[in-house]
Amino acid sequence: KTVTVDRYVVDTLLGDLVGHDHRASSFLVYLHLATRPAAGRQRRITASYADLGHGTGLSKSAVQAAVRNLKRRRLVRVERTSSTATPVYEVLRPWNR
Repeated sequence: KTVTVDRYVVDTLLGDLVGHDHRASSFLVYLHLATRPAAGRQRRITASYADLGHGTGLSKSAVQAAVRNLKRRRLVRVERTSSTATPVYEVLRPWNR
């Protein structure tokens, strides 16, 4: 399979999250979400922390910290219908405005 990623993700976001913020886990989670086939045009993915951990090789706590960082940086939006519901992630691309 071939995956297409915005050039900005590799040229800028990689260095920013990994080099500047020292948050490699945030980059891995973002890349995983952004390249999931289910994301499609709407870029919405339903996944638990365990699913994200399995997909990235990260622990649940590392995924939770990464998601918090991505939300703070406004790179993902997370919606839940209840406190125990599986989150729905929307991958944001603020550089495409």
